[in-house]
Amino acid sequence: MLLQNKVALITAGASGMGRAGAERFAEQGAFVYVVDRDEAATQTVVDGIKERGGQAEGIVVDVRDLEALRGVADRVEKQHGVLHVLYNNVGIPGAAGMDLSIEDWDALIEINARASFYLTNYLTEALKKADGASIIFKSSSSGLVGSPWSPLYSFTKGGLIALVRSLALALAPDKVRVNAIAPGSVETPGLPGFFRASAEEVEERKQAFFAQIPLGRASQPEEIANVALFLASDMSSYITGITIPVDGGLTAK
Repeated sequence: MLLQNKVALITAGASGMGRAGAERFAEQGAFVYVVDRDEAATQTVVDGIKERGGQAEGIVVDVRDLEALRGVADRVEKQHGVLHVLYNNVGIPGAAGMDLSIEDWDALIEINARASFYLTNYLTEALKKADGASIIFKSSSSGLVGSPWSPLYSFTKGGLIALVRSLALALAPDKVRVNAIAPGSVETPGLPGFFRASAEEVEERKQAFFAQIPLGRASQPEEIANVALFLASDMSSYITGITIPVDGGLTAK
């Protein structure tokens, strides 16, 4: 198993890409902390992992609460003393255009950028103790290319890519690798909201968008999880400071 006897933590781990990542890590032998604000969904994921013979524990928290995030880090250190994999998966879609409320701005900055930065900071000492830890940030193809539909979303996701490069250099002496995944469209419960259309129009807009993707479809959450597993494991032991697009060729054009 690729993550045997390792401890992993994933934010927004109760649905979509996060759930797929949590389940994939557990299948490969990791003890997985599933961090999410949805208590019922978190418990469902944890119960499912345990039923399949894996190890997991849920932590219910709002990532906008920095004191709560510090508590998450304290809990990990108290229970295990070390963290091998930190998967900063949490993120929300962006509000359209430039006519944004302060609430829109705050939510995107706090959830898409601030939470992952501070949680990483709080867990740095536990990661250094792993003698070869991996930090993974979930960026987006919108962080690699321009996004006319939500400039602020692109701003937060592009900022994560710059953060990854900087942290990779800062933490390399401690054998902590830092990388990012940049998904394109992914078939998750949140995908319809991306198209900002009525229920009747969503399918039509989806197909028009997918026609622009060289592989002609959205990815599945499990396909993102497989890349996360690669970055979490020793298969990528000499890779740090990079962002891997997982977008069906969208950013290759």
